Amino acid sequence: MKTRAAVAVAAGKPLEILEVDLDGPREGEVLVEIKATGICHTDEFTLSGADPEGLFPAILGHEGAGVVVDVGKGVTSVKKGDHVIPLYTPECRQCPSCLSRKTNLCTAIRATQGQGLMPDPEIALAKVNPDAPFDKICYIGCGVTTGIRAVINTAKVEQGANAVVFGLGGIGLNVIQGLKLAGADMIIGVDQNNDKKPWGEKFGMTHFVNPKEIDGDVVPHLVNMTKRGADQIGGADYTFDCTGSTKVMCQALEASHRGWGKSVVIGVAGAGQEISTRPFQLVTGRTWMGTAFGGARGRTDVPKIVDWYMDGKIQIDPMITHTLKLEDINKGFDLMHEGKSIRSVVVY
Repeated sequence: MKTRAAVAVAAGKPLEILEVDLDGPREGEVLVEIKATGICHTDEFTLSGADPEGLFPAILGHEGAGVVVDVGKGVTSVKKGDHVIPLYTPECRQCPSCLSRKTNLCTAIRATQGQGLMPDPEIALAKVNPDAPFDKICYIGCGVTTGIRAVINTAKVEQGANAVVFGLGGIGLNVIQGLKLAGADMIIGVDQNNDKKPWGEKFGMTHFVNPKEIDGDVVPHLVNMTKRGADQIGGADYTFDCTGSTKVMCQALEASHRGWGKSVVIGVAGAGQEISTRPFQLVTGRTWMGTAFGGARGRTDVPKIVDWYMDGKIQIDPMITHTLKLEDINKGFDLMHEGKSIRSVVVY
């Protein structure tokens, strides 16, 4: 069949709206009519050419929602007419990784990922509430889930904790939202753009720091902010990097509390970039950890997060700052670069 797609023809070039050929579903595969797609920073990361798995030409987009229009032989978990969110991290429930219950990094289709296309199998689809609006829940396909679940699944933040979030974009705001859900006490947002302060406050941030507007390094500043009562050591119980900057990843670790601080790397750095720290930072009890998709198991957890949204437990609507037509998709990347959007959504 023929369909239209925004194609990344080369690194650093604007997307081109082209007619492409799309095969019907083969055995175990599902054909989904995408109704809405969020434009994520990871799309920009791949488009820039910095993604080690980036191939061109490619059809970007991993944050979507749509309707099942056809299924291949052997598909049992979804049927025509079901509303679904595609998963860039599948959940087969059968591979050693899934069965371990220690990770969400399913390996069932790893050999076919990073090939310029989203995976097709039914194990890469989450069936969701059909009453949920596509132009809002598409964001759950990456940003919302990654941020909230990094707090709940990966860091396991407890009530009364204090935390620092570096980078208040689409991921960072959802980390803040997750921290509020978890009952965190002090939630410090760090960003070089003062326009992000009201956004952070909207979702539960209690303090804001612009590193360019303080005296000295941001790490001792944050350590001092988090001293409380008899604890004059300082440092956050939990820190989260949502920037992809290796410098910020190190700052986040150093701003975590000696003895028990956990620092979670969420942002994706460029190909070949490395992080380093003095072993003393780890020997003295800090934990440096990473997360993909917030540790969420897609088919199990994504429907729950859609239900949270429908029940009013989490906010998504305010973060959808721009709604665009497919023809205007490159404007979404411009808005991202200019820091004027939290999430732009393309509606078909």
